[in-house]
Amino acid sequence: MQVPNHVAVVLDGNRRWARTHGLQPWEGHWEGAKTFDNFLNWCLELGVSQVSAYLLSTENLNRSKKELNELFKIFYKYLGKWEKQKGNSLLDKYQVKVRFVGDIENLPSKLVRLMGKIMRWTAKYQKKTLNIMIAYGGRFELTQVIKKIAEKAIKFGKIEITEKDIEANLLVPIPVDLVIRTGGFSRLSNFLLWQTAYAEIYLTKTLWPDFSKKELIKAIKWYNSVQRNFGR
Repeated sequence: MQVPNHVAVVLDGNRRWARTHGLQPWEGHWEGAKTFDNFLNWCLELGVSQVSAYLLSTENLNRSKKELNELFKIFYKYLGKWEKQKGNSLLDKYQVKVRFVGDIENLPSKLVRLMGKIMRWTAKYQKKTLNIMIAYGGRFELTQVIKKIAEKAIKFGKIEITEKDIEANLLVPIPVDLVIRTGGFSRLSNFLLWQTAYAEIYLTKTLWPDFSKKELIKAIKWYNSVQRNFGR
């Protein structure tokens, strides 16, 4: 079984899971965080080189203050746990470089500092990469790319813009092989719009907190069954 080089995941269904269990929306996020912890471990065990996880979109920042505060508490807890395990963590075991990708300036400064610590600590690792997409949107990313290219064009007087110019300025430079979306919806929701141009998209009605290793393997087996032509 060929394991995809880059797996991207849309963690959808936390709030619906909470409703079905008579809980508050943020309680679904707490349960989903446990699943993500396991998901990362499963991907590393299976040999996935790059994982991109859509944890918080630019649109999600418009949710209620209470829900956002609970989400930030989750980030503090799990990132803090990684930071405390420095030198003896899953990230060290598999030599995972962690990158936080998105409009970071819109996040609490305390959280940004914690993310910075983790990025500095794991910057030395080259074998695996974890892209945590937080306050991220595909349109935001492409807008930043256009701004960078425009600045260079003005500076160097270069008019022509190629695909290579765009790819060189992306926040996530590696194309996605497999997108896994839980929760039953069949849309990308503004996620890695350029990088997923030729990705295979695996959809499951399973809500994120209920996602299992068995379903991950099922997704990878499905990926292996697809003939990938890349438009040729």
